[in-house]
Amino acid sequence: MKYKILGNTGLKVSVLCLGTMNYGGKGFFGYMGKLAQDKVDEQIRIATQAGVNFIDTANIYSEGLSEMMIGQAIKNLSINRDDLVLATKVRGSMGKSENDRGLSKKHIIQQVEGSLKRLGTDYIDLYQIHTADPLTPIEDTIRTLDDLVRSGKIRYFGASNISAWELMKGLAYSQYNHLDRFASLQANYSLDVRDIEREIVPLLKDQQVGMLVWSPLSGGLLTGKYARGGQKEEGRLKSFPFPPFHEERAYNVLDALIPMAEQKQVAVSQLALAWLLHRPVVSSVIIGATQSHQLQDNLRCIDVTFTPSELSLLDEISKLPAEYPGNVIEVMTMDRTEGVDFLNA
Repeated sequence: MKYKILGNTGLKVSVLCLGTMNYGGKGFFGYMGKLAQDKVDEQIRIATQAGVNFIDTANIYSEGLSEMMIGQAIKNLSINRDDLVLATKVRGSMGKSENDRGLSKKHIIQQVEGSLKRLGTDYIDLYQIHTADPLTPIEDTIRTLDDLVRSGKIRYFGASNISAWELMKGLAYSQYNHLDRFASLQANYSLDVRDIEREIVPLLKDQQVGMLVWSPLSGGLLTGKYARGGQKEEGRLKSFPFPPFHEERAYNVLDALIPMAEQKQVAVSQLALAWLLHRPVVSSVIIGATQSHQLQDNLRCIDVTFTPSELSLLDEISKLPAEYPGNVIEVMTMDRTEGVDFLNA
């Protein structure tokens, strides 16, 4: 296993993170999978034996059952809690009351206590807001998260699924008020979905914020088991195609990945994951599986290497279409980046 520093925290996390959205199968998240405790134990055993020290979950996954099963697996497997980096999230609905959702101080404090109890631990390594809350000022949310760091209940806090402007607003507020800051952003990123490269990736690089990648295989689309115009088999991509993906672009990518995988004698999914591991901004890629053999296959992606021409091919075939203001900025800054002053040519 390989490890990276999460942003500028000094915290080392494995470049592969175990995703647990399919643990329990209760409520809305049942479509993701319904792994029972014995299978959860098996997955965590396989992952930790491979060197994975990073596990990601959320309070809303199976209505808290995912957190409970992770906590139980740690006990069942006699894993040293301090050897793990446990990440969970807050924001989603955990009840029917008006204050059972959001990022208010009341909800966050209530939910961190619940997550600590379900995980069977006295601290959470990375506590993430699951998305934005339009009813709560981000300043109030950061103050609350900073208080939790100072109390020792969480070590770091991060964000997930928020816009570049809101992340930057939060970082600036922390800086000028001498508070803890967002250590990471969890975002949807893959060879198929590279939208975050427009605004978010440059922000993360500039501010030294770590990136955690979710849905690196676009719900299974980048595994190679789907063909252009073919019938989608039963599974996540057919039952609930989320997150949104760029299907035609994905099939163009697969046209390049499939022969490359045959040449390297590896799985197509391993190449798609390995491409993300070659992106400097990525701290860790979250991988989940419904079956143990899928998890074992995905773990092997850390051994995949690319030639410069192979990386260039994948970058080119999956690149984003030009869009304003990026297309104009690129031309108008050539006098500083490439020494070409087209305005005075």
